[in-house]
This record gives sequence, structure tokens and C-alpha cells, in this order.
Amino acid sequence: MTEPQKHPTDTDQRLTDLEIKASYADDLLDTLNALVAKQQEQIELLLREVSRLRQRGGDDGVSGGPRDPRDELPPHY
Repeated sequence: MTEPQKHPTDTDQRLTDLEIKASYADDLLDTLNALVAKQQEQIELLLREVSRLRQRGGDDGVSGGPRDPRDELPPHY
């Protein structure tokens, strides 16, 4: 018993489906790449901020210099 031959339209449909999936995968890859780039910018910004805070407050977090009263918590906290 031989297997019936597939119609060329079946192959065309499968190829079209694969092309659609590849297109969605490319779009997802571009979206994820943009997200990773944005997160990297945020990480770099946060690292600069931490560095600035360390310079301002000393490495141990205790500084003898004046502090900004806006950074202090009110007594009821």
C-alpha cells in the first residue's frame, strides 16, 4: 500500500503557515530587543544614581555632612 500523494496546495499552505510564524517570531524578537535595550538604559541610570548617593553619603551610608530634610521620614513613620 502506498501513501497517497499530497496535493501541492497542502505544501503551499504549510509554507505559508511557516512564513507567518517566522514573521511573528521576527516581530517578537524586535520587541524583546527594544525592551532589553530600554532595561539596560534603566540599569545604567540606576547605577549612576547609586554611585551618586554613595559619593554623597559615604560608602558606609553614614555621613557627617548635612542631610536634606526632604530625605528624612516624618516621626510618625
